[in-house]
Amino acid sequence: MKDAGPEFAFERTAPSKFSAPRVAIVHYWLVSMRGGERVIERLLRMYPDADLFTHVYDPQRMSSTIRKANVTTSFINRLPFAQRFYQYYLPLMPMALEEFDLSGYDLVISSESGPAKGVITHPDSLHLCYCHSPMRYLWDHYHQYKSMANPLARLAMPMMYHRLRQWDMTSSARVDRFVANSQLVRQRIAKSWRRDADVIHPPVETSLFTPSLELDDFYLWVGQLVPYKRPDIAVDAFTANGLPLVVVGSGSMAKSLRARAGPNIKFVDRLNFNELRQAYARCKALVMTAEEDFGITPVEAMASGRPVLAYGRGGVLDSVIEEQTGIFFDQQTSVSLAAAVEQMERFLPHFNSLDAVRQARRFAPEEFDAKMAALTVIP
Repeated sequence: MKDAGPEFAFERTAPSKFSAPRVAIVHYWLVSMRGGERVIERLLRMYPDADLFTHVYDPQRMSSTIRKANVTTSFINRLPFAQRFYQYYLPLMPMALEEFDLSGYDLVISSESGPAKGVITHPDSLHLCYCHSPMRYLWDHYHQYKSMANPLARLAMPMMYHRLRQWDMTSSARVDRFVANSQLVRQRIAKSWRRDADVIHPPVETSLFTPSLELDDFYLWVGQLVPYKRPDIAVDAFTANGLPLVVVGSGSMAKSLRARAGPNIKFVDRLNFNELRQAYARCKALVMTAEEDFGITPVEAMASGRPVLAYGRGGVLDSVIEEQTGIFFDQQTSVSLAAAVEQMERFLPHFNSLDAVRQARRFAPEEFDAKMAALTVIP
């Protein structure tokens, strides 16, 4: 490991036909394996010789695919406690990105959710940004993050984040082409940066999930028990209606949720992968209460042959077909969810698990590979 604009047409010098194009992948930080890191894994399979650039890297928490890559970190990685408190160094990350020397690369793919797209590339290179979301804490979720911050951070955020927004907007002009992971993120890109984007959904390993011939009587909720995921409305709705609900996850809300839950609600901190596969395949339906940028759990549930009961905003609108592979509720309240549960109970006798499996296959990794490859062809 080493330390280290608007849409327009442009001409670039083609690399020699006798040399393979050099590829760089830029990711904001590599400290846990979540959705963004799964995209990086797939990109590394597409471009196995690519070099990987990031602010902070914890190899112990990464998959073998990422550990095999040649990883270069910015100076942020050498700062005190960076692997744990990396987000406190956010104001330094624009400068750190600009210090990466990417002048020798033909293709640069930045993976944006934290700062990644602001790298400086060669005039002849193609810079494609795969955007999970413009930084939420700078844009649409700014006031929510500010309200939850400690007093010192609340004082610092207005001036600091004002400057970061200016850089974030300016650096968007360095990208030749944007790709959004959902229609919702495409809208955010247009709102924040005034740029259009193609939509390519994240790869989901749908082949790892299979339907079950045996079904149980419980509904399933999976995710972090944190405020924006809104597990509280699921707990309240099912406590009121008395139907069995299994809540899988841990987080800051765990204690308060257990205290308010009825005896029909079971909490499980975590399931191993085989247990999760079984829970998906045997539940009545997956309950999703958050507004997600995309949301992988609904696709995994459908790949397991089960319907989705979801808050009808965000990325779930890209994946779930209403009244065919799932049911939506229109307000993030327990009352609205409870009404949708009643609708789901009426829908279940008519649900065809094969419809869900077919829909899930649209998000298989091979679909991601083909669409990304079409956009990253170097002339």
